[in-house]
Amino acid sequence: MENAAVRQREPQRGLTFEDVWAAMMETDRKMQETDRKMRETDRKLEKMFEETERRMQKTDKLIGKLGNRFGELVEHLVTPNIAEKFRELHYTFTKAGPDVEFFDANGKTLTEVDVWLENGEFAMAVEVKSCLSRQDVTDHLKRMEILRRYLDERHDTRKLLGAAAGAVFKNEAKEYALENGFYVIEQSGDTVQIKPPEGFKPRIW
Repeated sequence: MENAAVRQREPQRGLTFEDVWAAMMETDRKMQETDRKMRETDRKLEKMFEETERRMQKTDKLIGKLGNRFGELVEHLVTPNIAEKFRELHYTFTKAGPDVEFFDANGKTLTEVDVWLENGEFAMAVEVKSCLSRQDVTDHLKRMEILRRYLDERHDTRKLLGAAAGAVFKNEAKEYALENGFYVIEQSGDTVQIKPPEGFKPRIW
């Protein structure tokens, strides 16, 4: 019987300096590649942010232009018509102006009024919105309190009235305005109309 051939296992070769160096170089290469990709991503994100900011600035300018145009609409259409319409309700205002600001003694803005009408007996603050909401009415109520304090501090005893104007009224905004004693001014074609309901009594601040 022939002796079986004995195969001897070759001893494992340990890691050499060259192996470790090669592994380190490969790791370094991968880290550099990752770093390069991250820098490229940062550049892309930066460009995206710049483009987004540019578009936002452009949008802001467009909104500003629209706001200015609406302000012009208030000045050239609403203001003179409001004074005329209130004359029909026996208020003869001798002065009417859009975008009136009220300041304290230090020059700080207390509030702004879209349309301000006045004579020797009455003063009226009109809030004008393209689409008037209940919140707009609530904000105007707060504005009226500020205006009353402003007039009192200057010993101005004129009766202060309020009105809310809008091309469209959201939900129950119209009823809410009337309940709080505001005259309601609605768009009607190329002009405005003020038709207080029967029994309406304007609030005097």
